[in-house]
Amino acid sequence: MAESIFGIHERALQIRTARGEVLANNLANADTPNFKARDIDFRQAITQAEESQSQSKPDLVKTNARHISGFAEATTESFLKYRMPTQPSLDGNTVEAHVEKAKFMENGMQHQATLEFIDSKISGIRGALRGE
Repeated sequence: MAESIFGIHERALQIRTARGEVLANNLANADTPNFKARDIDFRQAITQAEESQSQSKPDLVKTNARHISGFAEATTESFLKYRMPTQPSLDGNTVEAHVEKAKFMENGMQHQATLEFIDSKISGIRGALRGE
């Protein structure tokens, strides 16, 4: 991952987006027998992103079709964990709607905060370019 003007917030936004998708999938499958609720360990994912950002090298650009591709996109797949239910259901489903809704709303608010930080950074850059 190349160094960004947004710092770690760019990666945080990607992780929050992926986490929102996982939590929405949990809610969508609340009535599916044997469905296991999952969540992304945000703290572990962002720590790994910080470490890789400090050691990162820029992505390679292919100038010929025979060149080997550069770095792969970072994923959150290795940070996807199963959630342990407080009250497991008889059909094996581990989704607890109240927990998932709370986590989804919390993630949404944190996602919005990250977007607002990035927006203020863009506004600052825009102001600097205009000489304000």
